[in-house]
Amino acid sequence: QVQLVESGGGLVQAGGSLSLSCTASGRTFSSYTMGWFRQAPGKEREFVAGISWSGGNRYYRDSVKGRFTISRDNAKTTVYLQMNSLKPEDTAVYYCAARAGVVVTTTPVSFDYWGQGTQVTVSS
Repeated sequence: QVQLVESGGGLVQAGGSLSLSCTASGRTFSSYTMGWFRQAPGKEREFVAGISWSGGNRYYRDSVKGRFTISRDNAKTTVYLQMNSLKPEDTAVYYCAARAGVVVTTTPVSFDYWGQGTQVTVSS
């Protein structure tokens, strides 16, 4: 079992920045592929960013490329999402997820563990 706890959400004006963190329990964190997803009211959960176990491979949805950066620190069992140049359309609940596999995927169903989510609100 892996437990994930997100932190760092909040309210920010458009153009601002926020940094999300997700800390995992368990001693096998380094073997998990990690991802960030988001879900806005009335919309499906969507992939935001993913990172391989080593951090060597990173993937982003097109709308956040160049603005968001995913990273991980296996020694601290933590994955991060740095979000810059935020837009109102980035407003959503952001979820951290872990997948017991080496391939970074973008579909929610392929992830095994989820955090409780943290709200990010970007005002215009």
